Amino acid sequence: MAEITSYKYRVEPQDVDFTLRASVSSVINYMLNVAGVDAHNKGFGVEVLQGQSFTWVLSRLAVDIECQPSQYDEVAIDTWVNEFNRLSSTRNFRLVRSGDVIAKGVSQWCMLNMETRQAVDMSLLKDVYCRAMVDEPSPIAAPERLRNVEVAQSVERRVVYSDIDFNRHVNTLRYIDMIFNNIPLDVIEHNNGLRIDLNFLAEARYGETLTVGFSSEESCYMFEISSDAGKTLCRAKVVFR
Repeated sequence: MAEITSYKYRVEPQDVDFTLRASVSSVINYMLNVAGVDAHNKGFGVEVLQGQSFTWVLSRLAVDIECQPSQYDEVAIDTWVNEFNRLSSTRNFRLVRSGDVIAKGVSQWCMLNMETRQAVDMSLLKDVYCRAMVDEPSPIAAPERLRNVEVAQSVERRVVYSDIDFNRHVNTLRYIDMIFNNIPLDVIEHNNGLRIDLNFLAEARYGETLTVGFSSEESCYMFEISSDAGKTLCRAKVVFR
């Protein structure tokens, strides 16, 4: 069994929003960056998979933020893998500031064949993954499986160059930006913590026009993002405290 690994970050000016706190997309970006670095350090990074025409894709994510760190705060992100099977891997996160855990996350990943765009049997990585497993439970409940959203409002958004990542589909952080761009500013400014659940169902590609549909009830905001062909790409749920 391996041990939990920790990586240090500082909240830079480009990471914060108008409140001078790290935006939700920045907090999640720290976690996803750490996922990539840790996978690389332990022998199953994307550069290894790409040699076999495979890649990592995020299928579900849940992040609970008790407090958004402020500009120039020094933070550490703990990460570990504790579940692995043929279809998915579970990676966990804790964001720590001055000894206090202020955000937690659970992510579920699968392998994708870059040529066929189909899921790959992850038992190919069984040996290297077994050496990376940590006997530590996830810090929060697993990502929720989200159902169809009864859309009350919607906006359209075209996929452009800056949305695309190395997998040639829309980057996770762009989805988060689409979501928070449709939440009232005063809710974002005065929140006392939140949990976001995301389900990624299909890929969004360059040139497509996406429809961001959403509805809300009290402190809960539901989103469903679909392609111009009508395919559901992503669902999200944001609950503010």
